[in-house]
Parts: sequence; structure tokens; C-alpha cells
Amino acid sequence: MVVGTSSHVGKSLVVTAICRLLARRGYRVAPFKAQNMSLNAYATEDGSEIAYAQALQAWAAQVLPQVEMNPILLKPLGNMTSQVILNGKVVGTYAAADYYAQVFEPGWQAVTTALATLGQGYDWIVAEGAGSPAEVNLHHRDLTNLRVAEHLGSPVWLVADIDRGGALAHVVGTLQVLPPHERRLIQGIIINKFRGSLPLLQPGLDWLECTTDPIAGYCWAG
Repeated sequence: MVVGTSSHVGKSLVVTAICRLLARRGYRVAPFKAQNMSLNAYATEDGSEIAYAQALQAWAAQVLPQVEMNPILLKPLGNMTSQVILNGKVVGTYAAADYYAQVFEPGWQAVTTALATLGQGYDWIVAEGAGSPAEVNLHHRDLTNLRVAEHLGSPVWLVADIDRGGALAHVVGTLQVLPPHERRLIQGIIINKFRGSLPLLQPGLDWLECTTDPIAGYCWAG
């Protein structure tokens, strides 16, 4: 599973790349994002709506997009309301508070059912989180991030965007906020959008490795 220190750190592109890499190695791969908030939707062959990002990831994996790859799609309408699409079909328009109160349980059921279906048809599921897994005010109602990793028993890579600055602090802060049983799931850190001099960055990576020990590995992407 791939999660991020915040939105727009590059999770979707990392998942897309992993899907293509595994597909090229001969595996049947399914991308997965439990819940996506986006106005960019794609209609699958059976008419179900999913986020376009998951359709793109499916194409990278050289498989057809299907509704199980994104069982919950939220289309923001403004004024803290969203149209909720569950299992590819519109189920209503909800304010944020009502959504968490009324849709969480059926939403999680849709997530686990989708994962079970994908697990029967694919060799790999490459799951993507949403936003940050360390939103303490929403943690008990987060069905998109590490709850999914726990359900799958999956290792997790944490992505940070160094282009915006503060990436190392974002990583450390995220790990410190996570409860111990979730922090143990984080097995690697990706420093994304790196465009500078590696020798200049190396002292920071050395510090990060010592500070976040034990972490299995690091990589950086331009």
C-alpha cells in the first residue's frame, strides 16, 4: 500500500508506476483506492463510475477498470457537501458530518467486499491511501488509509513531496502521530519529486534513517 504525508505528494503516480512494473513482470495487478474525492470520473464497461485515476492505474496494469478498484467516489459540490457514489452508483448527497455518520459502515462493507473480489482475480493489489493517514480528528472514521493495510496485512510505503519543502519533518511528524500498531506497517519511505543534488540531501536522509529506525528502505524520485 502507498500512503502520503499529505494530498498531492504523488501517491497516484507511484501506484501507477508499481502497477506497470508488476504487469511487465507478468503479474495480474489491480489498483485500489477505497475512497477517492474527485470530479474526474470514468464509466466502466458496466456503467459504474469510478475515479479516473484508478482507471488510469488499471490501464497501466494492462487490465480493464472495474468498480471494485474504487468502491467509494465522492464528487464535491461545495458548501461541505458531496455526491456519494457507492459501488459505482449514486446513493445521495451528504454533508461531511452526515456522511461519516451514515455512510461509514456501508462504505467499509463495500471496501472489504471489493478487496475480496479483487483478491480472487489478481496476483497483486496495489492500494493507494487518501490525504494523510495521520489526521487525528478523522482517524476513527478513516476507511481509506491504514485500516485498509491492516485488513490486507499489507506493508506500506509513505510518500513525501520534497519539492514543497519540509518533507523530512512531514515524514517524522506523520510517523509520530500514528499509533504504534499502525506505525509498524510503514516499511519504506519515498522522497518524491527530488530534483536537486543528492550529496546535499544525503545528510538529511542519514538523519531521517536514524530518527525513524526501524524503516526498511528509502528511495527518491525526480
